[in-house]
Amino acid sequence: MTTLTLQTHREEQTVALGHRLGALSQAGDLFLLSGALGTGKTCLVRGIAAGLGVSVRPFSPSFVLVRQYPGRLLLYHMDFYRLDQLAEIADLGLEDYLYGDGVCAIEWAERARGLLPDEHLRLALRYVPSDEQARTIQITAEGERYDRLLEEVSMSARAMRLCN
Repeated sequence: MTTLTLQTHREEQTVALGHRLGALSQAGDLFLLSGALGTGKTCLVRGIAAGLGVSVRPFSPSFVLVRQYPGRLLLYHMDFYRLDQLAEIADLGLEDYLYGDGVCAIEWAERARGLLPDEHLRLALRYVPSDEQARTIQITAEGERYDRLLEEVSMSARAMRLCN
C-alpha cells in the first residue's frame, strides 16, 4: 500500500488531477472515492471522464446509481450515497462493471466494504478548514497496478504543484 497526499486549491486543479487519472487509465481500473458531501468527488470524476475522452459532462448518479459514458474506454460512474444496506449494493450486479473492459469510479465506495476488489486506487477528499476552495486528496494504491499508477500521478502532481 502506497499513499500520496495532495492539495488542490480550486476546482480546476481537482478536474486536472482527475484528467491525468483518466488519461493514464486502463481497462479494469477501479477508483474508489470517499468524502463528505461537496468535497469534489463528482468534480474529480468529471476530470477522469475528460481524460478518457468522454464528450459529455458527467454528473452525480445519486438517483440512478450508475451512469455509463463512452470514451476511449467506457466510464462507469457509480454513487452509493442513497444505499444504506450492503445487500442493496450486492444486488446491483457489480461484477459486470468491475470486471469488464471499462473504468469504474465509485462515489461513497466505503458503503460497499467487502464487495469490491482488494486492488484499487482509493481517493479520500476532505475540506481544508482555512480555505473553502481547497481540498486535501489522499490517494492510496492497493496493488501493483495502482502503485505504478500512483507513481505516475505523483510526477504529474509535482508538475502541477499539488504535493504537500
